[in-house]
Amino acid sequence: MAPLTALAMPILRRLEAERAHRLAMIGIRLGLATENRKAEPKSLATTVAGMEFKNPIGLAAGFDKNAVGLRALMRMGFGFVEAGTVTLRPQPGNPHPRLFRLPEDGAVINRMGFNNAGVEPFAKRLNTRRVVPVGANLGLNKEGGDAERDYAALLTLVAPVADYVVVNVSSPNTPGLRDLQGEARLRAILDAMRVAVPDAPPIFVKLAPDLSDAGLEAVVEAALDAGIAGLILTNTTLSRPPTLRGAAAGETGGLSGRPLFQLSTAMLARAYLLTRGRLALIGVGGVTTGEEALTKIRAGADLVQIYTAFTYEGPAVIARIKRDLAQLLKAEGMTRVSQAVGTDAARLAKGT
Repeated sequence: MAPLTALAMPILRRLEAERAHRLAMIGIRLGLATENRKAEPKSLATTVAGMEFKNPIGLAAGFDKNAVGLRALMRMGFGFVEAGTVTLRPQPGNPHPRLFRLPEDGAVINRMGFNNAGVEPFAKRLNTRRVVPVGANLGLNKEGGDAERDYAALLTLVAPVADYVVVNVSSPNTPGLRDLQGEARLRAILDAMRVAVPDAPPIFVKLAPDLSDAGLEAVVEAALDAGIAGLILTNTTLSRPPTLRGAAAGETGGLSGRPLFQLSTAMLARAYLLTRGRLALIGVGGVTTGEEALTKIRAGADLVQIYTAFTYEGPAVIARIKRDLAQLLKAEGMTRVSQAVGTDAARLAKGT
């Protein structure tokens, strides 16, 4: 970690969570963050949905909602970066406070509510030189939104400048949004998007970890019928494990971080058993180590995203996860990360 970044992280952790995030984004925009200059282990390179990745570790949506820090984030060592969630029109999100740390649990609770500056400036910022693939995470406005119309309109604006697109129908902080995971509504949304942009970049649907097994099966069938690229598993959870110790554990919103790991990994594995390679899968939820990244991959993830660990540890966590993942693959005699995909899905689908 660069000296400036190492100095900043302890200071940011002492500030109120959303204020710390705003200051971190200012530092990133000013170019004060760590830049990765190390060669990537060849074993971590992979190809997913027609896109080439130097490594499978990406930044999940939510950190850079307005795509203002893309240039710096792409150079930190991530294999890919996902910006957003962005909505068709600007909106302020939910009232403050709305972001809470649970450091004892390695977790965060948020009820941000898709606060963002709207898709037009977002799309302009996405139109920049790439050093890794960049995704655009799309959401629905809290008021006046029409799912079929708005997701299609969002896709029209970001398709020319995004490497892949994510349909976010799983945030718990926009009323009614998770209802769009129902088979009929999701099919209608994906059909509208396909009509609007027939030659769109790869499309993924991001799901909630609280979806039932039957609901997951319905989503998989809808995704396969629509011919999209894949699924992202998972978003934050509304559940609260009884082991939570943080003072903010009772706050409403979506829980992310370490307590989400087992729940999200089990759902990822069930999705893999249903799809068997017919859809690309991105695993996210509670990853803090190379071993946990490998567990996601063994559950069926072609790619893995981090968020909460990055907010707690900064850029150092990226290099550590990649280094440890490469060493684990080598120890198991694997020369490519893709060789590990789904190798333990049957066990992990049981939540063990």
